[in-house]
Amino acid sequence: MRRSTFTDQPVTYGAVGGTQAPDLLYYPPKGYRPLQKRTRLGSGDERFETAATALMTWGVQRGSGILVTEVSEGTGVQYEGIEYDADGTPKGMREHRVEEDVFADDGSPYIRNGMTAVLKVPFGPFKVSAPIRVVYVVDEPDRAGFAYGTLHGHPESGEEAFFVERHEDGTVWFVLRSFSRPSTGFYRLVAPVLRVVQNRFTTKYLRSLLPARSA
Repeated sequence: MRRSTFTDQPVTYGAVGGTQAPDLLYYPPKGYRPLQKRTRLGSGDERFETAATALMTWGVQRGSGILVTEVSEGTGVQYEGIEYDADGTPKGMREHRVEEDVFADDGSPYIRNGMTAVLKVPFGPFKVSAPIRVVYVVDEPDRAGFAYGTLHGHPESGEEAFFVERHEDGTVWFVLRSFSRPSTGFYRLVAPVLRVVQNRFTTKYLRSLLPARSA
């Protein structure tokens, strides 16, 4: 019963997909704090493929000391948005497409759209439960990644996105983008502590896919 109810819950914010906005840092959803960080992972095709595989099998979270629990499979349906005429007039919604199941060499399933999980985040001697839902997946020749949104019970409200990118010069980068705010009155009261924890895990995220970690 808990799993069925949990997977049917909506995310706790309105701007779903907002981490894709080019101007996120300047015009975040009202009331939310934006963030963008990046770090170089190396260069070359092998580095890109290795980092992308780790990213898409929860490598960032697990490499940062977070337990990924209660994972559901998700629908795999990708939201395609609105289709427009050449003059910009909306024609209607694009047809949804369903992603194929993808697995790493060790059999680990790739993250897919609609997947839900509960992240167990270390906080002193405790672990804080943070339920999330994957809201979009990026699978391009030179860019891979995903974003998840918060569900009820998460300390924060908002969206977090993780990408591995291969640039024209062959360099490989990890990019983190998010917007967030405390989810409840209690978490607003302890917002300074929440900010410290968020900053600490941002640093861990940026280190999680470095070659020594993801090889």
